[in-house]
Amino acid sequence: MFSSYIAELFKLSRSTKVGLLLVLDTFLISLSFISAMALGLESLDFAMQPAIWGSLISSIIATLLAFWSLGLYRVVVRFITGKILVTVGMGALVAVISLYAAGLFFDVSLPRSVPIMFAVFSFLSVGFLRFVARTCFRTPNHLNRIPVIIYGAGEAGLQLLNALFHGREYVPVALVDDRHSLQDLSIGGLRVNSANKIRHLVRETGANVILLAMPSVSPSRRREIVSALEDLHLEIKTIPSMSNIVSGKARISDLRTVSAEDLLGRDPILPDPELLGKNVTGRVVMVSGAGGSIGSELCRQILIQNPSSLVLYELSEFALYTIEAELSSMATRLNCQTKVIPILGSVQNSRRLEATIKAFQVQTIYHAAAYKHVPLVEENVVEGIQNNVFGTLAIILAAQKFGVENFTLISTDKAVRPTNVMGATKRIAELICQAHSREGSPTIFSMVRFGNVLDSSGSVIPRFRAQIEAGGPVTVTHKDINRYFMTTSEAAQLVIQAGAMGQNGDVFVLDMGEPVKIMDLALSMAKLYGLVPYMVDHPDQILPDNGDIPVCITGLRKGEKLYEELLIGNNPAPTKHPRIMTASEVSLPRDVLMAALDRLLQACEASDLPIITAILHQLPLDYAPSSTEMSDLLGGADQGTEGQRKVNLKARVRT
Repeated sequence: MFSSYIAELFKLSRSTKVGLLLVLDTFLISLSFISAMALGLESLDFAMQPAIWGSLISSIIATLLAFWSLGLYRVVVRFITGKILVTVGMGALVAVISLYAAGLFFDVSLPRSVPIMFAVFSFLSVGFLRFVARTCFRTPNHLNRIPVIIYGAGEAGLQLLNALFHGREYVPVALVDDRHSLQDLSIGGLRVNSANKIRHLVRETGANVILLAMPSVSPSRRREIVSALEDLHLEIKTIPSMSNIVSGKARISDLRTVSAEDLLGRDPILPDPELLGKNVTGRVVMVSGAGGSIGSELCRQILIQNPSSLVLYELSEFALYTIEAELSSMATRLNCQTKVIPILGSVQNSRRLEATIKAFQVQTIYHAAAYKHVPLVEENVVEGIQNNVFGTLAIILAAQKFGVENFTLISTDKAVRPTNVMGATKRIAELICQAHSREGSPTIFSMVRFGNVLDSSGSVIPRFRAQIEAGGPVTVTHKDINRYFMTTSEAAQLVIQAGAMGQNGDVFVLDMGEPVKIMDLALSMAKLYGLVPYMVDHPDQILPDNGDIPVCITGLRKGEKLYEELLIGNNPAPTKHPRIMTASEVSLPRDVLMAALDRLLQACEASDLPIITAILHQLPLDYAPSSTEMSDLLGGADQGTEGQRKVNLKARVRT
């Protein structure tokens, strides 16, 4: 019944609602005056004096006019905050002054206590009416809004609370905070509870979503909170990070489901500004593979350091267009004078590389271009080797020829004791860098090796997210498989800093933290969506009585390892940065390596997979493929490169 009355009030026009408030305020001011007079005179005999009512009417008119001019009737009741009390207080002050003036005019003798009580009663009654009305209009029963609990009662929590009251999707029903100083206080009309009461609050309020309003909390603390909430089977959402809010990229009300990145991120270490700018600031910097996951983030971090020019070298037209547009906009926003230069080209095209480096007088190169998806390279062996091995050789030779000062190779943990072709090609790329660093070259070569980058293309995290949003099943290749993870921004910053510490031929290894079990990650991601995961034997099996979303183990893919490693040896040495180490790895003399690469190139041109396999075993890679037989989707078809590009590259390998 009450809900239906509220619903009818919602349907009234704005002018009708204002008229209703005027009537109610008139009644409350009159009641406040009568109560004050009754208490002051201790009788109701004053009601027989017409002059008393004249004073009251004058005061009511003056007070309502004051409320109107102060904007009280322009405020939407369900969105009012405590600031409205200032307006009501000023109106009550006008009521007292006008009552006293009317009393003098009508020659009415008022007890001294009456104006004071009249002001207090008017303030309390008119203010109370607004907050009662706000509570009624915010009741979720007649707005069909989702009840939520806000975790975090600080400034961000209060802003989110007010933002949600303005919206129609969620209605806050409780506040939670870890700080004892805030617990049991009332903020925005809601009591602040301790975290150990969340389960009780969920039962009591019917909340099915928890909103994290802690944009500045450390990643480790966020992980602890989310882990404690996972088993409640509630959807967990969060507000954007404080950096995105401050920069204007997001509003505090832009809620998103807590992601795996929130679980896997770790407490950041402030980068060394000197290392970040050493090879970048004021220089001409080139990034190969500039449109990829790590390449694009490298470009963003490099642009912040204000190079004179940033050359984006990328094979994919769309990826190049996207990153060039983003960086140009970013440069304008940062008011930096860096010239962003987009170049379409393949790292296998030595002439294109040479022309680019020569034309723009490149001083620093970050080589991120590579085929990196293990299953794809396993089925496209020849092209994977051409790109990852001979593409790296081509850009290294071009860098040496035109006097590039610093060259940093982006490597991978899959290069350590590789079980797949992709990892083997990246280890050969490291050997090429090491060999050329020992020839008295003016170019300083260094390599940076790290694990998986969060949310990169082909990463397991976007795949899990898509599977969960599609209703499952979530597929994991092995129950014990684990991986190292790092945020893209942290990886890019560490790559730049490691490259700045390079002394020639250094292999840098990034501290990736602790490895993460992929099965645990899949289960946690499902729980973050408020779902109950359950195990099945095959992807088509659905058992709705067991939970909400099935999880299936599908078996290791070709070339996939259970565990990734970052070091071939066990002798890492520390550097001046706590998350960057150096490793002393096996290398080959340049002439020995070039002879092997000559044979590898001929084998690739002939698509001779047995010879390719033999060469990979002969090189110091510790290559141990999971499959005894190498395959290529094109079989033995001629995949040799054509024209001048082939001639140039082959000639270079043999020199």
